[in-house]
Amino acid sequence: MDKQPHWLNKSDMAASLGISVQAFDKWGVKPVARIGREALFDARSVVDNRLAQAAKKYTPAGADGEGIDPLAEQKLTQERLRLTAAMADSQELKNEVKRARLVPVEFAVFALSRMAAQVGSLLDTIPLKLRRKHPDLDVRHIESLQREIAVTRNAAAELGDLLPGLLDEYLENLDE
Repeated sequence: MDKQPHWLNKSDMAASLGISVQAFDKWGVKPVARIGREALFDARSVVDNRLAQAAKKYTPAGADGEGIDPLAEQKLTQERLRLTAAMADSQELKNEVKRARLVPVEFAVFALSRMAAQVGSLLDTIPLKLRRKHPDLDVRHIESLQREIAVTRNAAAELGDLLPGLLDEYLENLDE
């Protein structure tokens, strides 16, 4: 193959473009021909390379290499609206809690468990008070009363554990 007059080697092409040989190598221009160890380039291949690089640089691409979804802006707007609505709902719930018009379930479980423990303590004292006030009561009557109180105390102690189930039942009936 004969060398054409408009073909330049790498160093001459880099010099004509006003860049270094290393920068020209980074461009990745394909040589038009190779004669021996010398790679030869023409202006057309350099211009095509630069146009392809510019097109690639300014063409938006998604993660999978395809173009960006044309509905992306609309979807983004919808997601922003959804997020804004969720934030407004969350703030409204916080405001209701601050006004003491709404109580979190965790607090209700805590409060009811605490009250059940107090009721249990009070129930335990009933048989002793009855013995002091009425010493003539038979032991069997007091023991019968203690058994009933134990059943009641256990039911009161389980009240905190029952609250989430009661809440679910309430919400189911509320929807109907």
